Amino acid sequence: MQEKNVRGMILVIDDEQIARSVAKKILERFGFMVLSARDGREGVDIFSKRYTEIAAVLLDMSMPDLNGREVLRQMTQIRPGVQVILSSGYNEQNVVANFSGLELAGFVQKPYQPATLVRKFEEVLNPEPGNNVLN
Repeated sequence: MQEKNVRGMILVIDDEQIARSVAKKILERFGFMVLSARDGREGVDIFSKRYTEIAAVLLDMSMPDLNGREVLRQMTQIRPGVQVILSSGYNEQNVVANFSGLELAGFVQKPYQPATLVRKFEEVLNPEPGNNVLN
């Protein structure tokens, strides 16, 4: 069931078109507005122009040119405290270790289920219990 109110704007940064498309469909279905970027450079460019509107970011770890770590570092310079959920096919322990010194809001492992992705954004954007659409 689609919500009528927009719940916030999410920037999805992933070099895989199918991953961007799936994330966009899932998040829009649950009431989020979604911007998408096909690589790290485009993601940083969009974020730098619209950082006041973007509630959170879904960031792929492995991308050509600018990898997830560098994208997160640049976004943090633009807006400290930006809420970034990292996404990867690798397991969380290995991935998060590569991001030491940088603050991540969360992690979702690919391939993710719609409920898992939405729940992670709920946890990040609405940390109070009971504010979860999926409950």
